[in-house]
Amino acid sequence: MQTIQTLVVEDHPALRAAMVAGLQATKEITVIGEAGSGEDAIEWCAQHTPQAILMDVALASELNGIQAAVIIRREHPRIPVVFYSIQDDDAYYRDFQRSGILSHYAYVRKSNYLLPAMVAPLLRDAFQGRAFIDPDIASRVQEVRHRDEQSALDLLEPAEREVMTLVAHGFTNDQIAQRLGFRDARAVSRINGQIYTAWGLNENTTDEKVARTRATIIFHERQLIVWDEEGRGRAYMPDGQWQARWND
Repeated sequence: MQTIQTLVVEDHPALRAAMVAGLQATKEITVIGEAGSGEDAIEWCAQHTPQAILMDVALASELNGIQAAVIIRREHPRIPVVFYSIQDDDAYYRDFQRSGILSHYAYVRKSNYLLPAMVAPLLRDAFQGRAFIDPDIASRVQEVRHRDEQSALDLLEPAEREVMTLVAHGFTNDQIAQRLGFRDARAVSRINGQIYTAWGLNENTTDEKVARTRATIIFHERQLIVWDEEGRGRAYMPDGQWQARWND
C-alpha cells in the first residue's frame, strides 16, 4: 500500500511528536513535514507539496487551522486536510462554515479520535476525495449556522454597527455625528432608520424613542427580539424557535 505523504500541524511539541510517531507506525502515513503554527504550515506548503495535512484547529498563532487551510488551498486546490480539535469555540465552527471546503477533508474532535491509528483512515479517506464531519462537530456547526442566520449585528452594515454601538452606550445623535466625523447629524438619524428596518423595529406603530430603546436591548442581548402590539417581546433562540423573552 502506498503511504500518504503528510504534513502534521500541531502547536504542542509533545503531542506533535507522539502523533508523528504514531502515524508513522501505522505504515499508512509518511510524515514529511511538521509545523507548529498556521503561518509555518503556509510557509512549508509554499516550498513543498504534501499529499495530505493533519491540521490542529486551535493553534497558538494568529491564524487558526481552518484559516491556514483556506490559504493553503488557494495554491493547492482541494488538498486533503483532516482537522482535529479539542476546543469547542463558535469562532472555529463559523470559520469552517464560511470556508467553502466541500471535499477532501475530515473535521473531528480529538477526544473522539485520540489514537493515530484512528486518524490514519481519516487521512486516507480525505486523500481519496471523501468528506467526513464528526457528528458532534456537525451539530455544533449547524447550531452556529442557525444562530448566525438571526444574528442581529450580522444584519447590519459596518457603518450601521458603528452607529448602533454608540447609540447603545447612550450617545445622542449629535454626539455620534461628532465622534464619527459626520458633517450632518441627520445622517445618524438616517442610519438609525436603516437599523430599525433591518431589525424589524419600524413595522409597528412605535415612536423613535421606543425604537431606539428596543434597538439598544437587541444590541446588548445580541439576539433578534420582536415585539407585538401589546409590547411583549419574543427572542430567536439557538434551536431556531421564537421564545417569550420576558414573562408577563
